[in-house]
Amino acid sequence: MRNLNFKNKKVLVRVDFNVPLGKNYEVTDDTRIRGALPTLNYVLDQGGSLILMSHLSRPLKKLNEDGSINVQKFTLRHIIPSLSALLGVQVDFAADCIGEEAVEKSGNLQPGQVLLLENTRFYKEEESGNADFAKKLASLADMFVNDAFGTAHRAHASTTIVAKYFSKDQKALGLLMGKEVMNAEKLMHDTPHPFTAIIGGAKVSDKIQLLDTLIQKADNILIGGGMAFTFIRALGGKIGNSLLEADYLTLALELLEKAKARGVQIYLPKDSVISDKFSEDGEIKTVDSYQIPDEWLGLDIGNVAIDEYREVIKQSKGILWNGPLGVFEMEKFAKGTFEIAAAIAEATQNGAFSLIGGGDSVSAINKSGLDDQVSYISTGGGAMLEFFEGKVLPGIAAIEE
Repeated sequence: MRNLNFKNKKVLVRVDFNVPLGKNYEVTDDTRIRGALPTLNYVLDQGGSLILMSHLSRPLKKLNEDGSINVQKFTLRHIIPSLSALLGVQVDFAADCIGEEAVEKSGNLQPGQVLLLENTRFYKEEESGNADFAKKLASLADMFVNDAFGTAHRAHASTTIVAKYFSKDQKALGLLMGKEVMNAEKLMHDTPHPFTAIIGGAKVSDKIQLLDTLIQKADNILIGGGMAFTFIRALGGKIGNSLLEADYLTLALELLEKAKARGVQIYLPKDSVISDKFSEDGEIKTVDSYQIPDEWLGLDIGNVAIDEYREVIKQSKGILWNGPLGVFEMEKFAKGTFEIAAAIAEATQNGAFSLIGGGDSVSAINKSGLDDQVSYISTGGGAMLEFFEGKVLPGIAAIEE
């Protein structure tokens, strides 16, 4: 976008303001808004005006009982106080992303002014990638900038299709998008070794492609979270009531064999913190991960696993972290995730390049207070995963067409 001239231009910017809101609809984590500021300030500093569009959650899947959209819950109007404060500009709002109000307010924009459009996902045409809907959005502006890496893997109207209505010299990737791609490529194409990937979360099925790709790139893969128990069960371990994807046992063994053949070390947690119920008020103890009693379930990695994983991380020069290693939302099962966060921060201070990606991992690093001690925190969970899997992201490809 630094190659474009925004002076006196109305610039349509796809941002990712899908941020968490509190019970009074206040923004509780402004990471994504802050991430967009360099792009937004650049356009304003160049003498342009901003028309911002974003989604917020999935309102069409959470309709009121009468089938209507819950505007009160999902309106982007809630974002305005935080956005105005961070930008230092009073942001105007259009109560629709297309239609008369959007057209009128966009048409009256002066250089330096900012207009936020209503939630694009109030329309089913957004997620279906409807061309007419995208054309109406495009008609509001002179130029288009896509800075929403978190949705770059979706061929939605506002992320991908809208770009078709701008010529190559009228559209660009934003500064945040550029940073995301640059940092992801640093790990995947200019990989520092030893390269360690820490992969957690609930399901193996969500991470198959990622694991397969990482086996081609990484030296070490540390596995935690619920997905670890499918691997442990595949190896003959007793996992009690721990999370299991029985349909993926064979695949888990195949991934382990593939890694072994390539000399990639896959680590599974040797011990686990377990409970007799999925809550903090049950009985809790630490046992061998391969000997979990019936009716008990693993909810965090244990101290032996923490120590082993910490040593591997300490020796690493490149680190990717995607997914928590336990149910970190519950304090009694958060130790593993936060200890790993601390180990990544320490390795970074000692010269490693570390990239944190995926919503839960980002939340964990922020909660740990170590977010300023790692190399890069990605704003895109699914998009980052698909990028690492080697897939073409439609939101990026549309700008390059």
